[in-house]
Amino acid sequence: MAENDTAYPVNYTVTFPDRPLDRFSSFSRIVFIIPIAMVLGFLAQVDYGGDWGKGLWFGGAAIGVLFIPTLLMILFREKYPRWWYDWNFNIVKFGYRVQSFLFLLRDEYPSTDEDQEVLIELPYPDVSKELNRFMPLVKWLLAIPHYIALFFLGIGLIVAVVIAWFSILFTGVYPRGLHAYVVGVQRWSVRVEAYAFILTTDRYPPFQLDR
Repeated sequence: MAENDTAYPVNYTVTFPDRPLDRFSSFSRIVFIIPIAMVLGFLAQVDYGGDWGKGLWFGGAAIGVLFIPTLLMILFREKYPRWWYDWNFNIVKFGYRVQSFLFLLRDEYPSTDEDQEVLIELPYPDVSKELNRFMPLVKWLLAIPHYIALFFLGIGLIVAVVIAWFSILFTGVYPRGLHAYVVGVQRWSVRVEAYAFILTTDRYPPFQLDR
């Protein structure tokens, strides 16, 4: 991400594979992903105190984020506990590694703790200087246009992944244009999550797939 005042503070990239993808793994992806998806599913549903703290499902990724507790802490204390941020950041990274594996972007099995080739930039906020304490009350509502856009982009993503699946089976290659599109939809999604639910930025997400 470029270091300038206009660069959006949240970014997402998946390295384009520099070798043929494993055809058997790609063909059987829906089976191979079951164990790690179960792990992610249990993490995403961890209960942090009744229904207020349960995991959210958004943009196709399971994110067991601390949403309501973080909202209240920012609202009343202007504070984002570092360990809460670390949890949110790591669960989101894990979720997108699993999602990227499902979407055939890489064929390394998703790690529970290493970034691998799926990279997310999500800076820790200085709440008193960078965040408006009242914005978390309405950001989820302000993001409605993005939910609509992501719904339709998600349909295109499914089509792109199916085409890529056939391409990998016959050639071992994920078409670069489709790879860029799928990563772009994921990038859009994680930016909306960071704004509306992870609450690390007050900058409204851009309506764009690229960086």
